[in-house]
Amino acid sequence: MIFIFITIALFLTLWWYLARSLNHWTRMGIKQTRPWIIFGNSFPTVFQRTSIPQFIQSIYNLYPYERYVGFYNFQSPVLMFRDPELIKEIAIRDFDHFTDRAAFVDPEADPLWSKNLLALKGERWKEIRNIVTPVFTSSKIKLIFDLIKENSEDLINYFQENNEEIVELDMNDVVKRFANDVIASATFGLKVNSLRERENKFYLMGKKITSFRGILTGIKFVLLQIYPKLLKLLGIKFLHKEAGKFFSDIIGDTIKMREEKNIVRPDVIHILMEAQKKRMQDSTEKSNISNLDIASQCLIFFFAGFETISTTLCFGMHELATNPDVQNKLREEILKTIKSGPLTYDTLLQMRYLDMVVSEILRKWPQFPFLDRVCTRPYVVDEKIQIKLDTEVWIPVYALHRDPQYFRDPDKFNPERFDPKKNTITPYTYLPFGLGPRSCIGNRFAIMEMKCFLFHLLSKYEIVPTEKTSIPMVLSKNIQLDSENGFWMGLKRI
Repeated sequence: MIFIFITIALFLTLWWYLARSLNHWTRMGIKQTRPWIIFGNSFPTVFQRTSIPQFIQSIYNLYPYERYVGFYNFQSPVLMFRDPELIKEIAIRDFDHFTDRAAFVDPEADPLWSKNLLALKGERWKEIRNIVTPVFTSSKIKLIFDLIKENSEDLINYFQENNEEIVELDMNDVVKRFANDVIASATFGLKVNSLRERENKFYLMGKKITSFRGILTGIKFVLLQIYPKLLKLLGIKFLHKEAGKFFSDIIGDTIKMREEKNIVRPDVIHILMEAQKKRMQDSTEKSNISNLDIASQCLIFFFAGFETISTTLCFGMHELATNPDVQNKLREEILKTIKSGPLTYDTLLQMRYLDMVVSEILRKWPQFPFLDRVCTRPYVVDEKIQIKLDTEVWIPVYALHRDPQYFRDPDKFNPERFDPKKNTITPYTYLPFGLGPRSCIGNRFAIMEMKCFLFHLLSKYEIVPTEKTSIPMVLSKNIQLDSENGFWMGLKRI
């Protein structure tokens, strides 16, 4: 009897403690959600009851007149900033209070992931960013433009061999293969044609390492949040183990071959190898760059180039298929540009309507639905709310992009809202590549790749809906922003 009493008392004490921690924001006078014990507000996304963008928008819309709202990532309090001026302050003006991103993987458990720019913290992040940034300057992007153009032309030539008037296919598979070949060339220095060599290992391993779909993935994310040390003890990694080893081996072999044969390419590996050599020769440098550091940076660029760009392009093609007026206007600009001569990097940048279309795709379907930051120095909001060390804050990119206060009729695909002559975008409400020092350094590369792909595709084909096209779009409930029913559409010869 005493044992039962003690058990009940311990259970109630634990319950009280857990419940009290989920009133953190209420005790501070901040409006918050209604969280669940242990899971906080994360249950619907982890167990795929709702998509990440819809989850973010639901919290954002709870209190439309508040500048911020509190919620809980499992038991941890998170503050979502809704006000553009506050977003500017934490991301730019007071960045030194929010220099890091949240860590959801023990660095020792999966070093291949934890050493990339997205995961690094503090001084090491600054150090690596300064080294990698030169890869993505305009001059460097211009040098690799021909590689992307060549892959775009290979894609069109492949389709041109098919004599059917309309080819129906899931563009998700097509664009991932295109993006795979681009990143293989621009980052790894490899020539791959995944449309013709459909089972090539580079593509298959890329699919494995960038996929976070399925309920088992959701469970792994729960364990990463609640029991990170347990996963470390069990040897469970965030990244697919076989695929991670495959890419590490490729990079190691590439580095060895380039050193032995003195091969120079204007890509990520070369820039990092040069930084590695400099640090080994300079005794004043405090830290070196290992081959693992190089592999980790290349891997995060693969993530961005393979999954992020390809999914954004798929959403974009869906919009063009269901908005033929926009597609026709864009094609007119493309055909006019073709008449003026061969496509170059400079002429691509000068295409105003193409730029407007890509901007609208990124507004409606941002591949980073939110930005996260961690408080690294105590911070006071509105002269009364103190954010403690290690508290996580979110910037709700997807919700800002869908807020009618900032974007009129936000569900409508309307490139005209980005007409530079109108300039009606409220600052700090359009954030497809983030904001401040931790914004995406590969944004020029991503935009150029998207533009080059659309330019070549629309010059030869009209994108049309088919019976399998999901209208309206239904979002997947996976961790990644995706379509529930794939991206089926038709390519019609023009």
